[in-house]
Amino acid sequence: MALVRKGSRRISVDGVTYRWTVRRRATYARGLAWRPLAYAVEQDETPGATLLVTTNRPHPSNWLGIPARAVLPAEVATAIRTAQAGGWTPETPGPLFQLDQSDGFTPAG
Repeated sequence: MALVRKGSRRISVDGVTYRWTVRRRATYARGLAWRPLAYAVEQDETPGATLLVTTNRPHPSNWLGIPARAVLPAEVATAIRTAQAGGWTPETPGPLFQLDQSDGFTPAG
């Protein structure tokens, strides 16, 4: 799965450039804050396996008005390093690699 360049952000981690993006519109479950915010990351030059990071907070555009904070580049860099330590190889094609950081998320409702 390749990320769309338009709307994605670039980040350099340990000399390698990646692209990351948060889905602009919340899905139904994320809009109701039943599921936490997630974002995708892939290597920029030679995209291989995509990293999907699940956070522990609601989507910023949830429909319930629950306060949410934005994903910061420092958090993305930390997630990239954590995923690589856990076996993610971003330059090698393969299945989606999921990094679950949702500890502490409480679904609404």
